[in-house]
Amino acid sequence: MTHPVASDLPIVVRDVSVSTVHVTILDHASISFSAGAPTVLIGPNGSGKSTLIRIAMGLIAPTAGRVTWGGLAATNGRRLAMVFQRPVMLRRTVAANVAYALVSAGREARPIHIRELLQKVGLAALADRPARRLSGGEQQRLALARALAREPEVLFLDEPTANLDPASTRAVEDIVGAVAASGVKIVMATHDLGQARRLAGDVAFLARGRVVEHTPADRFFTGSMTPEATAFLRGDLVI
Repeated sequence: MTHPVASDLPIVVRDVSVSTVHVTILDHASISFSAGAPTVLIGPNGSGKSTLIRIAMGLIAPTAGRVTWGGLAATNGRRLAMVFQRPVMLRRTVAANVAYALVSAGREARPIHIRELLQKVGLAALADRPARRLSGGEQQRLALARALAREPEVLFLDEPTANLDPASTRAVEDIVGAVAASGVKIVMATHDLGQARRLAGDVAFLARGRVVEHTPADRFFTGSMTPEATAFLRGDLVI
């Protein structure tokens, strides 16, 4: 009899703080990530978006508060994946980068699996190219292929298009949209309001280390409920 794989969803961040001697990065932040359309985190620089993603991924522990994954106080992380703003490419070919990711995820690095992943991100024709010779946009798409090698239930993206040109940004967004449509939960931080409008099912607005507002995207962009979010959307400085 095959036992179902335990789900890490919902991921519940409850009253979490992250602080050092000199600075508080998250300040009693609370949010829940459930299955469904992408959740997009927005807010001014330094508001805690990247740290919140790392907390939810299980990469760092909170100073205070609690995180649960599927009701449990810990996660093995096997079905969680993350793409950073500046991915690190291994000194090997594009295909070998994906092969390494498959093996690291406990899967066979079969040529058919490598090819399927590269086709998903539009890099099949570049399989034999050294990964470090790819353009910035191509490297980010390769990072997505490596993340998808984990067959994730949740994919975290930390400003994945911040350094990309418009064409590369569109290519990454198309991949993210397709991944979300396949049933993978996307949690993404971005500074690009246009991108948030295009991709978000719901929006979490952070300021001063707190989740100030979390609401469906259409409601957020047509009538945010908090003065901080309203000011941010207007283009005012929110400190």
